[in-house]
Amino acid sequence: MIVLYLGLLIAGVALFVLSYAAHFRVASLLRQRYPQQWKIIAETENGKTGAMRTWMRMQYALRSPALPALEDADIDRWRAIWRYSPWLGWLCWLAAVAMRLLLH
Repeated sequence: MIVLYLGLLIAGVALFVLSYAAHFRVASLLRQRYPQQWKIIAETENGKTGAMRTWMRMQYALRSPALPALEDADIDRWRAIWRYSPWLGWLCWLAAVAMRLLLH
């Protein structure tokens, strides 16, 4: 049981890290394959944005229907990972908490 408990905790952490990495992978793919679309995210009328502002604009892009409109399978796959891995991570953590409550 301890192995399952630790496995669930580790899986939860791994899924949260994967979500974070997917965000950067989508940004990287956009920079490489779609520089004009990336320019919309990374720059404003006044020039370049800061890192936090770019992060927030990327969040909006990930939630918008604009990325699926590109019809890029790699971007769609990483976007799905970004979208669903936190949910699975929370499920793993909640399952670990439930195990701890039920078995002690």
